[in-house]
Amino acid sequence: MKYSRQFQASFFHPRYWLTWFGLGVLFLLVQLPYPILNRLGIWMGRISMHFLKRRVAITRRNLELCFPEMDEAVRERKVQANFESLGMGLFETGMAWFWSDRRVKRWFDVSGLNHLKLAQQDGRGALMIGVHLMSLELGGRAMGLCQPMMATYRPHNNKAMEWVQTKGRLRSNKAMLDRKDLRGMVHALKQGEALWLAPDQDYGRSGSVFVPLFAVNEAATTCAPYMLARMAKPALLPVVLVRRDNGSGYDLLIQPELKNFPIEDKIAAATYMNKVVEKEIMRASDQYMWLHRRFKTRPVGVASLY
Repeated sequence: MKYSRQFQASFFHPRYWLTWFGLGVLFLLVQLPYPILNRLGIWMGRISMHFLKRRVAITRRNLELCFPEMDEAVRERKVQANFESLGMGLFETGMAWFWSDRRVKRWFDVSGLNHLKLAQQDGRGALMIGVHLMSLELGGRAMGLCQPMMATYRPHNNKAMEWVQTKGRLRSNKAMLDRKDLRGMVHALKQGEALWLAPDQDYGRSGSVFVPLFAVNEAATTCAPYMLARMAKPALLPVVLVRRDNGSGYDLLIQPELKNFPIEDKIAAATYMNKVVEKEIMRASDQYMWLHRRFKTRPVGVASLY
């Protein structure tokens, strides 16, 4: 399916009216001062737990699987904190798509941009390794304001939402590449571009291997970083946007280039990458997207974990 970046008359069709209404409400809400958005987001996240019971159960199960030694009371507090972060994540999406550059810049600080500059000083491509924190959309906008880059993503099934999403993401970045477009990713990296990729979710059995992630011994893990590293020889640098606990904004953290990434063995490469993913998640574990069924794909003949 192809998606146009041009606004289409078909977007006025009644099937998209609810989409436009929701986006209009989000646009108006994110005009509020940030401290109010922060408090409102936390409140909305708590309320959402009453309506998203299946996602609450998935979040709880993921925490049980990844941290089996965690005390039950501590785990329940983390579940609530995670949904508070989810509520704020909705506003952060609106902030990323609708705020001006000046307003976004006011609310984040960046550290480690020198690592990216150093890695690319000879025109080398940079594969930016991200994870799905709730502030993901805002992180892409902030990173683009520091240095415009490209990013991989899954096109939205709703064409109107796809148009808005792409338009918002390109406010400070260069291009969006379908996560299945391996050739496009390799070309971008060989041209010296910075390309964002998140290898932390379950993308199915195709193109994946089963390696440990936290306490789960067999987590389906994409081989995309391994393939891109072999084919394009980029620098690999982790990057995340972490929301400060005191409501004072965000820290964009760009880590030094990863060393000794094993490009000769896809199992070793995926194992290495999951250790990187674990470290980045633990920078702000309450802000991670635990509601995703991270371990839904199992080896053949192995029972579901959910």
